[in-house]
Amino acid sequence: MNKQIYPLLLAQFLSAFADNAVLFTVIAMVMQSAQLPSWYVPALQSMFLIAFVLLAPWVGGFADHYPKSRVLIIANLIKAAGAVLLLCHVEPLIAYCVVGIGAALYSPAKYGILPELAGHEFLVKANSWIEGSTILAILLGMVVGAKVADASIVWALGGTIAMFIVSALITLALPAQVLAYKAIPGSKIVIFWRQIGSFFITPRSRFAILGGSLFWAAAATLRVILVVWAPLVLLSKNATEIAELTLFLAIGIVVGSALVPRLIPLEHLRRARIPAYLMAVFIVVLSVTGTIWLARLNLFFIGMMGGMFIVPVNAALQELGQQSIGSGSAVALQGFFQNLAMLLAVGGYTFAAAHEVDPVLAMLVLGVLVFGATFLVSLHLPDNPSPDDGHQDSGVA
Repeated sequence: MNKQIYPLLLAQFLSAFADNAVLFTVIAMVMQSAQLPSWYVPALQSMFLIAFVLLAPWVGGFADHYPKSRVLIIANLIKAAGAVLLLCHVEPLIAYCVVGIGAALYSPAKYGILPELAGHEFLVKANSWIEGSTILAILLGMVVGAKVADASIVWALGGTIAMFIVSALITLALPAQVLAYKAIPGSKIVIFWRQIGSFFITPRSRFAILGGSLFWAAAATLRVILVVWAPLVLLSKNATEIAELTLFLAIGIVVGSALVPRLIPLEHLRRARIPAYLMAVFIVVLSVTGTIWLARLNLFFIGMMGGMFIVPVNAALQELGQQSIGSGSAVALQGFFQNLAMLLAVGGYTFAAAHEVDPVLAMLVLGVLVFGATFLVSLHLPDNPSPDDGHQDSGVA
């Protein structure tokens, strides 16, 4: 494998660490302020996601037509600017939206550069390394970021700014090359909608898009519900204790991701609906849990089932996307649906929280909705792909 994958791994680790440290720093700011309402945290998450949805038609093409290593640098600097705004006491909703803009630009460049560095033979291995480093960064970023923020908001934000800048500097070691993708004339928005249409042609590609969106919508909503549910039910007192709860969710995703390759091969993608159903059941059980260790156990199993669901779904989507549009555009298309689903889900909970809906009831409803949505997105999905069930060319690539 190209040794230039190692600077990418380190740069990605630092950037993902800082992403999650910023989130829990903002959560700490909210919990330390008695003046902010209960709907503020889900509103923050919504502002972050809006950038992914609105910029999706442009960020993929931008990553494909410019050196992706330089796009990563620009994205890190934008995220650092968002953290600087937080440090300068700019309204957190606005500042965190700026961080989201950087993240929306970072994602297609991060995944899109992998084929350039690893090549076809090592692409799967490179993806697994990126995912592994990302999960590790999420785990450490949540816990370390929350602990530092509980002690000092200034130090927490200063640390994240430094990490974004160091990540950008490390990215300078990556090659500044541009692969030749065929330019498609016309409006970016029109082209983007044609690409969406092409991805909904077959049941497998439709399931891959909607399934991934379902997972991330459920995960994002559960995370914001936990911020209100944990202090009420488990008597959690600060951001660190909530981060430790989320840690069990992330560990479960790691375990599920490691177990799933032998259980759900791409040839039997329909099996992925089983852990999705179980994830919904464990969310319902969590809603009626009243002790810390039962909550941690349930969160672990929710994460485990989620990992077993999302890994084959992502693999199927990447395989289908690689056959048509540019790698950056495929990731942007995936991000559009996933973040739109998260935005709608978190926005729905924000509305509910503003009307003082009980977080226990909200979590119970979330579990029921995930179960029903899994049934709907699994309709007409064959267990084995037919010979013509590949991704068809719709004139957008």
